[in-house]
Amino acid sequence: MKNVELIFVPQTSKGHLIPILEFAKRLVDHDNRILITVVFVKSPFDSFANAYIESVKASKPDRFKFIDVPLIVDHHRQSFEDHVIDLVETHLPLLKNVVTDISSSKSSLNSTTFTGFVFDLLFVPLVDVAHEFKIPSYIFLTANAGFLSLLFHLTTRHGETRDIPEFKRSNPDELISGFINPVPPNVLPSDLFDKDNGYPAYIMIAQKFKAAKGIMVNTFEELEPYAISNFSNGRNPPVYSIGPVLDINCRPHTESDLAQHKKVMKWLDEQPQSSVIFLCFGSFGRFLAPQVKEIALGLEQSGYRFLWSLCVQSSSPPQPSQNDALGGVCYNEDMFPKGFTERIQGKGMMIYGWAPQVEILAHEAIGAFVSHCGWNSILESLWFGVPMVTWPMYAEQKMNAFKMVKELRLAVELRLDYEQLNIDNVVTANEIEKAVKQVMDDSNEVRKKVKEMAKIARKAIVNGGSSFLSIQRFIEDMIG
Repeated sequence: MKNVELIFVPQTSKGHLIPILEFAKRLVDHDNRILITVVFVKSPFDSFANAYIESVKASKPDRFKFIDVPLIVDHHRQSFEDHVIDLVETHLPLLKNVVTDISSSKSSLNSTTFTGFVFDLLFVPLVDVAHEFKIPSYIFLTANAGFLSLLFHLTTRHGETRDIPEFKRSNPDELISGFINPVPPNVLPSDLFDKDNGYPAYIMIAQKFKAAKGIMVNTFEELEPYAISNFSNGRNPPVYSIGPVLDINCRPHTESDLAQHKKVMKWLDEQPQSSVIFLCFGSFGRFLAPQVKEIALGLEQSGYRFLWSLCVQSSSPPQPSQNDALGGVCYNEDMFPKGFTERIQGKGMMIYGWAPQVEILAHEAIGAFVSHCGWNSILESLWFGVPMVTWPMYAEQKMNAFKMVKELRLAVELRLDYEQLNIDNVVTANEIEKAVKQVMDDSNEVRKKVKEMAKIARKAIVNGGSSFLSIQRFIEDMIG
């Protein structure tokens, strides 16, 4: 039989690149007819993405091909939101040209049949390009089924409320079909309340999802059964739950990261089993100095050992030597309570910069995880059976926290509606102490449920598991 080719168009930030390419690797493992071409924006500054892509090339050289689009940098952009806007606005036309060239040149006369595109969330406008050439387009969603439920809900709601469609903070709780409980406005993505930019962008994305031939979601049926069952209504494209898709063999990629890795692992090896609480807030999680001080006090008051990965927000524009285009600096002694660094010797460890999160969560010394509730981090925490404390920062993370606490009962609530870098929204030391003690309590039901879900997650991806069968169904639907 002929080989079939899929063109993947990922966003190259770590949280997007790893899941989509690990999914691509699973596809070729499932069926030896599948070939993958990856079109990506190559950055000379992103050592991780470049090293990871090289590792994928090396692992399956006869099944993967890469086409890189040069990076264009706007040095005036500084925030996380601006970084994303820059990526999409600047590179979408370049990617469109590549996708157009591929679409117009593909022929069924050779030994390979071109079966479609797989787009990352941020590049869903390219669905229109694929449609121009009557080529199937699929979307890979790094978020969960609850977020997909929101997108489908938006298209329906927008059609019903055209007079005042955007969201308001004073709105009643939203009834979203993929959620058991009504969803409070304060846990919805903040961009939905921006009627001029954020809301229209969400509607555009939601409409592209509706137009796709199929959607792959990085989740598994046993984790989100209610949301996934609601997709089988005939009104949406087919949805394939194919997760958890993780790179559990992720390794340091620079000399400084390797040194950091060794230092952290050595410290963890010296700690008792399940005794350490790990705090990490993602690639873009930042705190102002008053919040840093409250975290430090809360950890001290809890009495538990801790490993804290910290970045804070600079009050001035970053200097070139900082190598942080998003305005982050990583250390200032004055941010901590007086004598803090001396008092934590032997009981606490600080990480400034990159943290080997996967290997930390896998370590037997880790007892709990205070997280920003990015979906990849949630899946990693569940995979290793580590209970979480919710501290969402931005984007859909508040909805993730709501799902984990209120819907699934798989996390301890610290905050569900935190707004990053809001000086009036400081989580107090007492709140932190209380949440840490709660999650580290051996009698807490969350700890038991998370351990059980870890076993279920591992079964989902092996032969006969729910996600294994879902990938098989996608391949059958795609090839026909």
